Amino acid sequence: EESKMGVAVTKKAIDLGIVTTNGEAMLAFYRDTVGLRYVESMPMPGGGGTMHRMLCGDSLIKLVVVPKVAASAAPGGIPGANGYRYWTITVSNLAEVVEACGKAGARVIIAEKQVRPGVRIGMVADPDGNWVEFLQAD
Repeated sequence: EESKMGVAVTKKAIDLGIVTTNGEAMLAFYRDTVGLRYVESMPMPGGGGTMHRMLCGDSLIKLVVVPKVAASAAPGGIPGANGYRYWTITVSNLAEVVEACGKAGARVIIAEKQVRPGVRIGMVADPDGNWVEFLQAD
């Protein structure tokens, strides 16, 4: 019988890479509006862009700014296409975060709604149209 070995995870979070040609607006959204903690910027290994590293809890969000891309992701959030379509940040101030995103010009997809008892979500689109879900569990 073949042994089934999964990953031996050594970090309690993930690193997420977001590639963009819209660096200033995306950095302003994630760093300034959402409030992720900015760590550093560095040239992309192999050249061709800059990586801005920010923390969301223990997760590292890598905003990779490149001069051009071969294609853009399909618009439309969750029902728009297969693949990675949104990510979730668990917060304790859902209403304030969604309101701040809207005031900063982000498109609010879901203002705030209960999805199951004790759990509310809001969803916004970043400047490139990627969907970010904010979740608050009471």
